[in-house]
Amino acid sequence: MDVRPALRSQYEAQLAMLEECIRLCPADAWRAGEHPRAFWRIAYHALHFTHLYLMPTAGDFRPWSKAVWHGPILWHDDERGDPPRGEALDPADLLEYAAWVRSNLREWIDALDLDSEESGFPWYPVSKLEHRLVNLRHLGTHIGQLQERLYALGLDPRWRGRGETS
Repeated sequence: MDVRPALRSQYEAQLAMLEECIRLCPADAWRAGEHPRAFWRIAYHALHFTHLYLMPTAGDFRPWSKAVWHGPILWHDDERGDPPRGEALDPADLLEYAAWVRSNLREWIDALDLDSEESGFPWYPVSKLEHRLVNLRHLGTHIGQLQERLYALGLDPRWRGRGETS
């Protein structure tokens, strides 16, 4: 059984939910909260790790063009150096990042060896397929955090099911 269509569908639905959270977040809540718990930072973190872990291996990861520093382990202190620490990214930036991740989903998922017993990330000793499930669970956890913040503000983001992308 080829699970790639199911993986693509679930990533699409999750990214649609994350994009909705980003769109719904009021300007005064975007930067609110202590680092690293600001709304924008949680949304960025979710996208960054989704992007990272959709790569075949850690060495295949190339940061998004507007990446901000997200910890030395992900940059391996190599010739790329650390990206800028910078200020908070705007909602438009993160919507752009989400759209870019979404536009690459098919290619990235198709490139994965889902039969591999190794994740491709030395700090994550699980099979490639299990790592996909962990990545989806991670993304969903952070979407839940953002949704709870929106619910507390009286906003009601929608659940997206299989194949729902908007």
